[in-house]
Amino acid sequence: MSQPGGNLPSVPVLSEVLTALDALWPPERAEGWDAVGTVCGDPDAEVRRVLFAVDPVQEIVDEAVTLGADLLVTHHPLYLRGTTTVAAATFKGKVVHTLIKHDIALHVAHTNADTADPGVSDALAGALDLRITGPLVPDPSDPAGRRGLGRICELAHPMTLAELAAHAAERLPATAQGIRAAGDPDREIRTLAVSGGSGDSLFDDVRAAGVDAFLTADLRHHPASEATQKSPLALLDAAHWATEWPWCEQAAAQLDAVSERHDWGLRTHVSRTVTDPWTAHAASTPPVTPTHTTGAPR
Repeated sequence: MSQPGGNLPSVPVLSEVLTALDALWPPERAEGWDAVGTVCGDPDAEVRRVLFAVDPVQEIVDEAVTLGADLLVTHHPLYLRGTTTVAAATFKGKVVHTLIKHDIALHVAHTNADTADPGVSDALAGALDLRITGPLVPDPSDPAGRRGLGRICELAHPMTLAELAAHAAERLPATAQGIRAAGDPDREIRTLAVSGGSGDSLFDDVRAAGVDAFLTADLRHHPASEATQKSPLALLDAAHWATEWPWCEQAAAQLDAVSERHDWGLRTHVSRTVTDPWTAHAASTPPVTPTHTTGAPR
């Protein structure tokens, strides 16, 4: 807000805001398979409100329309693979049509935000009150040794695996899945690695780090089973959306700082809409030992 007698904040155009976003999360640091950057938007359009979210789905776009946002920034790409149509008959095409109809730009920061400093895993560690000691997979192009995929962390005080799972369930956004854990529930945990999003490709790096536990998302049966057989590493599996949502708050704060430096007067918002695809969870009943009978069924 301007001071009495001072100048009113300036209103940036989209190209200026995009330059700032690319400075925070340089697109050249994205993985080669990724699709980051601007999906739609007029470079000369003025930007006053920005909405941050994980997924560029219709519910989020409708929220941007209701908010009166000029720019939507999401972590996940809309078109990760090539397409031949943006017809409104398809759900992704409808997203594009809605955005353009309401003069809302869409910008994506995905793997370039994962490895940033600070990045997605910094936000995840912050949500869990962890002390970061370094990246799990360092970016060799960073002489400071701060960028990279995942983070190695320490707990403020030791917890059992069961206590850590409950702590994560309390601190991360609520989802139908909650937190799954693999390992001895009573094992003491002092150090852990975290990686927002799908992390079962990182088991070798996690074992090399020598941590007690690994918290990530989308753990599959076979990689998780093999990981628990190879070492006493404890695993915590959260919902993909929940591990990446804290980045939205971090990213909005970063853009707020840029806006203040340039005296733009941007208003940033973070969507609280849960876009995790899973909507219900039924806990298993205590297992019953199978019995075998002989003879014809009745």
